Amino acid sequence: MIRTTNLSKVFRTDEVETTALNQVTLEVKPGEFVAIMGPSGCGKSTLLNILGLLDNPTSGEYFFTGHEVSKFSEKQRARLRKENIGFVFQNFNLIDELNVFENVELPLIYLGMSASERKKRVEEVLEQMNIIHRKKHFPLQLSGGQQQRVAVARAVVARPKMILADEPTGNLDSAHGEEVMNLLDGLNQKGTTIIMVTHSQRDAEFAQRVVRLFDGQIINENIRERVM
Repeated sequence: MIRTTNLSKVFRTDEVETTALNQVTLEVKPGEFVAIMGPSGCGKSTLLNILGLLDNPTSGEYFFTGHEVSKFSEKQRARLRKENIGFVFQNFNLIDELNVFENVELPLIYLGMSASERKKRVEEVLEQMNIIHRKKHFPLQLSGGQQQRVAVARAVVARPKMILADEPTGNLDSAHGEEVMNLLDGLNQKGTTIIMVTHSQRDAEFAQRVVRLFDGQIINENIRERVM
């Protein structure tokens, strides 16, 4: 699904040049669950942004579902993104003015789906996430764990090929964090590719492969047994 070759990202100002990624070569197969780990500032989020077509690399190649996308325009990236990728963020990124149903429905509106199909899809995924009873509530009326369940529902409602998760349990207590990881694990076992940035060794145990970054470079990869 993903292949990068010598991917680099350099941020420049008038006075400073910072190399966030340095010659990163990585492959992710369809249906894999990959955890990316490393200390703060090592390039994890930068890599996730490029893999998620939110940014372009400075140099190197990035093949996504067979397309070489490293030089795509924002319009081209946006089209591929909305058709293929769901995002789960540490801070949930829900829209406070929209209720649960409306937050989850938003990606389907962007896809131009009919109102009847949107209603069916949203209610189906809210049932799966055990949050249907909160569909008329607003984000600020929910617990952190409930908000992250809504965020996962929004990420999967368009049935993306891949989910990118950036510290998905970072703002949750251990019980709610494990609940979210079990949701992601269940989606992966149904065939969704998941790439997750995490500091949590416990969360990384859900992945089939752990990629470790340091100073913008991959220093090792470990294939591991999945937690049950």
